[in-house]
Amino acid sequence: MKRLVSLILITLLMATIFVPSGFARESSADLADNVKSAILIERDTGSILYEKNSDEQLPPASMTKVMTMLLIMEAIDEGKLSWDEKIRTSEYAASMGGSQIFLEPGEEMTTKQMLQGIAIGSGNDASVAMAERISGSEEAFVEMMNKKAKELGLKNTNFQNPTGLSAKDHYSTAHDMAIMAKELLKYEKITDFTGTYEAYLREDTDKKFWLVNTNRLVRFYPGVDGLKTGFTSEAKYCLTATAEKNGMRVIAVVFGAPTSKERNAQVTKMLDYAFSQYKTHPMYERNHVLGKVSVSKGEKKMVEALTSEPISLLTKKGESIEEIEQKVTLNKNIKAPVQKGDQIGTLTLKKDGKVLVESPLVAKEDNKQASWWTLFKRSMGLFSKAE
Repeated sequence: MKRLVSLILITLLMATIFVPSGFARESSADLADNVKSAILIERDTGSILYEKNSDEQLPPASMTKVMTMLLIMEAIDEGKLSWDEKIRTSEYAASMGGSQIFLEPGEEMTTKQMLQGIAIGSGNDASVAMAERISGSEEAFVEMMNKKAKELGLKNTNFQNPTGLSAKDHYSTAHDMAIMAKELLKYEKITDFTGTYEAYLREDTDKKFWLVNTNRLVRFYPGVDGLKTGFTSEAKYCLTATAEKNGMRVIAVVFGAPTSKERNAQVTKMLDYAFSQYKTHPMYERNHVLGKVSVSKGEKKMVEALTSEPISLLTKKGESIEEIEQKVTLNKNIKAPVQKGDQIGTLTLKKDGKVLVESPLVAKEDNKQASWWTLFKRSMGLFSKAE
């Protein structure tokens, strides 16, 4: 994977698309004047439409669970966890204070139910139970959280727990939280949970438990379907919100609002601004095939390269037409084994030589190292060329 070779170079005349070289961002006083920090981005391109103190390190409270949910969704996507697997609650997980779904030691719930408890009810007990299942212990899961943060290039984030309960050196920023949310939203099913306003757990028992989403915008702002609120006395009121309208998805993050009402009002202004001023032009959905890569000594000779996220271009409303250059670069000299999700290429979109979008292309499936017998038969020409 060390050397890259350009396999496809296509110039597209996009009949309705112009991508400006930059976007004018609103002044800090216009959109989020009553919070400590904030950011507004378009999800597919990552373009920043507005920001205020977006790199200031602050306690994220339960917005921490954006990373917790991301690692859960990754585990499911990689086949390391299933939706119907029953997760056992340890005494430690059951002891979590703050927001909880009142799990008892030894109680079991499915992954789906636990995720409902986290996404809708902000359950600290469910978060720790899932952390222990995925990594073996809360401490190991926190290491996994911080490793993922580094992989995402987040320089101002450090986690001490999967819940967001106040702890020394547990911090993030509006910018970093938006990037985590962008990554989480690659898994489209997550909004089935974060976008649900109410649900029930233990429905068939006398301990039926009603969940109501802590993010009231899910009910009161059309298009909002996530992601996570946060509150502690130290952090004040926080929210990482996402909404989709007319094919455009945006992410708005605020830290440190004085009240929940003010938090929602600030996010509402940011969302209104995005949808009134900008337009997204979708190009590819996630998991769209853009090529094939040869795999040396693999069980299969080729592996397909997929888009790892939705690919779009962003314009200000009413902009004119321009040319967009698309380049698919696939890695060369890949050796088995290859794991599903490994980066095996890059998609780049440019205008006038300036990079607008650069997104990883990933392996569609695992490709294990071939046995010596398979390699022997292949060398003898006993496998068909169509393999």
